[in-house]
Amino acid sequence: MKTFLYAEFQVAIPFDQIDWQPINVEMKKYPGLKSKTWLSGVNNKTVGGFYEFDSIENAQNYIDGLLLPFTKQVNGNLSVKLFDGDITQDANIGMFSPFYPGT
Repeated sequence: MKTFLYAEFQVAIPFDQIDWQPINVEMKKYPGLKSKTWLSGVNNKTVGGFYEFDSIENAQNYIDGLLLPFTKQVNGNLSVKLFDGDITQDANIGMFSPFYPGT
């Protein structure tokens, strides 16, 4: 199952002040993580990402094991949403999404 996760921390941290290299190393330890695209909010400097996982279970384990503890560490609030990537496959192929190889 293709599962997408959107996460956003409601904290104002300029992206150039984030030591993202060790965070990337830690993220790669989580099973099922296929990719992450870092996000930095325009004007509000919220930090987040768009992730692809191989299952809802692995995405939830990532939320519980990495995102929630980080939220406490930065004394912020976290917004997460999970999306079913299988049901939208045909529509995404038609739009040349990099997450869906074309036919």
